[in-house]
Amino acid sequence: MATPDLDRLAALADRVQLRRKQLRLGIEPAAKLAEMSKDTWKRVEAGLNVRPTSYTGIETALHWALGSCQRILKGEEPIINEPVEPGSDTRIAQIPKSVLERAVGDAVTSAAIATKGSLTGDEILELNERVLAELRERGMI
Repeated sequence: MATPDLDRLAALADRVQLRRKQLRLGIEPAAKLAEMSKDTWKRVEAGLNVRPTSYTGIETALHWALGSCQRILKGEEPIINEPVEPGSDTRIAQIPKSVLERAVGDAVTSAAIATKGSLTGDEILELNERVLAELRERGMI
């Protein structure tokens, strides 16, 4: 994998630090939860490059879904992954609105093609927009 550019590393550093503070964690407790040294954690918050395997521990400590650090490095949002209750194995993921809208649109397109092959591309796009508008109106996205 190519080394992320400095702007992306800085964005990750900002997001990691913000989330750590939201969770009211110091650097040492966060690093302990991530099963890494405090120096590695500090490198991430300083916007320095670390091994990609380090991100898994950070994601666990910050209650982010796996792959969230890489999402940030690509300019996307992390996915928050909170336990339903302390000690529970059941988790709730807060999917960013843009990701949910894209997933709904892709699902509508796939379903339209699979069930009604005679729809034109414009009709499928219109169907996508109508479904998304309906979901927005219901406050779901």
